[in-house]
Amino acid sequence: MISVITLLDTIRFAAGVGILAYASYTDIKTRRAPNMLWLVLGGLGAVLLGAEFFLTTRFIDYAIYLIFIPIIIGIVYVFFQLRLIFGGADAKAIMAIAILVPFQPFFYGFPLFFSPMPFSWVIFSNSIVIFLFVPLSLFVYNLIKRDICFPHCFLGYRMSLKKAEEKFVWPLERIVDGHKKFSYVPHSFESDDIYQEFKDAGFKHVWVTPKIPFMIPLLVGFICSFFLGDILFLIMQMIL
Repeated sequence: MISVITLLDTIRFAAGVGILAYASYTDIKTRRAPNMLWLVLGGLGAVLLGAEFFLTTRFIDYAIYLIFIPIIIGIVYVFFQLRLIFGGADAKAIMAIAILVPFQPFFYGFPLFFSPMPFSWVIFSNSIVIFLFVPLSLFVYNLIKRDICFPHCFLGYRMSLKKAEEKFVWPLERIVDGHKKFSYVPHSFESDDIYQEFKDAGFKHVWVTPKIPFMIPLLVGFICSFFLGDILFLIMQMIL
């Protein structure tokens, strides 16, 4: 018979995977995810915390980790304002996860590797580690095309202006004094004016970065965290 803690963590896992999977689907299709998803996920997290308070001792034993809920929400908000997290849905998802899984889970003998970090931060850091494979994939893609330009080739690929206007991409370049200039952080999430600047300057191609939904690595990071644990902490232990 499974313990109450394991049951609660199973509900957390199922809810997190289900909602993040649906959000990933809508993000791929429309680059949007309904706000209601994060209200449901955060609300469920609050209800589960209430149940854990009355039904288990883990709430008292690990209560110190509750302080990281507002801390992580604050950090994510700052990251969003600094455009280190581009999507509002991504930021809201991480905030909801901070409420959903504040404690290290006890999940049928998993995760394999424990760390002292707040579990919601483990999920976020694992997602970033997974997302870091994207630049390597883009570099290999550009290498195959023999279209190498640093640092552009690690962040995107060259595309015709016509195609760029039809795809979910951001321009990696701007026009400054009639010349192309590398620009990693979009000055605006609306690219129409930028593409028009390229047309007016006589350019037909532009380096772009795909609007890869962070929701996908967040989903994979969520699953990996429950089964593997803190990947970054494990890597640091292996190095040191």
